[in-house]
Amino acid sequence: MVKIREPAHAGTFYPARKDELIKSIESSFLHPLGPGALPKVPSERRTLSVGYLVPHAGYIYSGPVAAHSYYGLAQEGAPKLIVVAGPNHTGLGEGASVWRGDYWRTPLGDIEIDQEAAKLLISYTKYFTFDEEAHIYEHSVEVQVPFIQYIFGSSSKLVPIVIKLQTPEVSRDLAEAMYKMIKDNGVDIAYIASSDMNHYEPHDITTSKDLEALKYVESLDPEGLFRALEEDNITMCGPGPAMALLYLGKLMGVKRAKVLKHATSGDVTGDRDLVVGYASAVVPLA
Repeated sequence: MVKIREPAHAGTFYPARKDELIKSIESSFLHPLGPGALPKVPSERRTLSVGYLVPHAGYIYSGPVAAHSYYGLAQEGAPKLIVVAGPNHTGLGEGASVWRGDYWRTPLGDIEIDQEAAKLLISYTKYFTFDEEAHIYEHSVEVQVPFIQYIFGSSSKLVPIVIKLQTPEVSRDLAEAMYKMIKDNGVDIAYIASSDMNHYEPHDITTSKDLEALKYVESLDPEGLFRALEEDNITMCGPGPAMALLYLGKLMGVKRAKVLKHATSGDVTGDRDLVVGYASAVVPLA
């Protein structure tokens, strides 16, 4: 029996109709806060990055910022595997979970899950296990998938991950597993760390807190990021996936990450009283 993860947030975080969803994604790229052009995908794969930090709010709010990461990913050509890790907002399921199934469905169609890669990843980790409950209603991974499908169609396979235990130890565990997959097994991985930044404070406070956190992203300092979030009460909701990106960058010999775009929901709506921060960043290989 084919197991398909049905969309839980089509019609809320992003449009439920295919034509409207495509229009929404393209509007994100062409938005004044977006990269300003539609992505172009070369026929040949050129691995230029370890992975990207990408926000995961409703497309009308964070889509233009997210588009910066996907514009960069598109320029690298279609990877064999895209690992998307997001935080657990629902509280359901295991502490560190990989979704087991055949396909992930959105209004743009079905994307295949790489079950062999998922098994390999779990075999290399201490904390991660197969689990479905954590994924049923979680939006942090789901909102990334239509962008991936828009750019690469069915050329890439997916491994969806949801993390409740957002600690440096768990993040390092995930990064080391992906590193082994790349170095020991030759798996072509593009990693997406799904996270929004500070939540529900005035625009100037959120911007200040976000820029403080992003300093640690740029310097590939996962422990420093974790400390800053706790000490300065920065409510970044996906530190676990983000720290995994930074650990993986360090394992791959990278020295610095680059912030591609930062904005808040207030930059989109004009209401700057209580905003959410969004950032796109890349960990480049060169």
